[in-house]
Amino acid sequence: MKQEAEFSGLQNDILELKKKRNAVILAHLYQRPEVQDIADFTGDSLGLSEEAAKTDAEVIVFCGVHFMAETAAILSPQKTVLLPEVNAGCPMADMITADQLRAKKKECPDAVVVCYVNSSADVKAESDICCTSANAVKVVRSAPANKRILFVPDKNLGHYVGQQAGREVIYWEGFCNTHDRLSAEQLRKAKQTYPEALVMVHPECRPEVIALADRVFSTSGMIKFAKESDHKEFILGTEAGILHKIRKTAPGKKFHMASDELICPNMKATTLEKVKLSLEELQPRIMVPDEIRDKALGAVKRMIAVK
Repeated sequence: MKQEAEFSGLQNDILELKKKRNAVILAHLYQRPEVQDIADFTGDSLGLSEEAAKTDAEVIVFCGVHFMAETAAILSPQKTVLLPEVNAGCPMADMITADQLRAKKKECPDAVVVCYVNSSADVKAESDICCTSANAVKVVRSAPANKRILFVPDKNLGHYVGQQAGREVIYWEGFCNTHDRLSAEQLRKAKQTYPEALVMVHPECRPEVIALADRVFSTSGMIKFAKESDHKEFILGTEAGILHKIRKTAPGKKFHMASDELICPNMKATTLEKVKLSLEELQPRIMVPDEIRDKALGAVKRMIAVK
């Protein structure tokens, strides 16, 4: 009860500061429940940045990780973009640099570079087109049929996309520390424990895990399917933060995590106290240099144009 009262007080302070600053608060679906509850928008990273760009807010508070705030800055250069926890990074995004990508492009100059949005602005700027976990297959299929695909930085998503799109994919050896942690053995155990449950996993999971799943969806895709499906019980192979939103969206249904290890420490680093402080001080601010932003924006726009 004491913690709930503290949360309520902080949330009220944040809402007042948000109004004062003409701010919009974005929270990724892997954030803490109390952080999601004060957000104007919750969802996947690119969708959040697109929503923020549509508003007349002068300040964007992105409760997520560094590359997400960069994407918001790319799409809304005229707005002040804040990342409440400046050290909230993404290990997968850090597994490739712009220099490394430039070197790889020289090795396979005929390839179309498809860059997962879970990457830095510098890497996006070196790419031909971006993708999300939801549209990656469609983006890869849109590339010229006579071209190979260089997919960065997630090897698991790259492997899945190559199979689904029927394309030759050269993939970078990056991975999501959280999704890659889920093993086939853990998922088999969950299926034995909950035999009536439908299994949904994220495409950042290992190929052998994906092979055991009934459905493969992005995080927001899982929530949409759970709401619309006739199934009443689900096993989820993604970060545990999804439980807060999916239980609200599909009340009365049962949700089980495929493993109790599916927690991203970077996503949990943002707290209400840090959100409040960021609005008070308008820091830490995330900015993308114009020369990087222009190139990265081109890759994002080319993705959005794919129908």
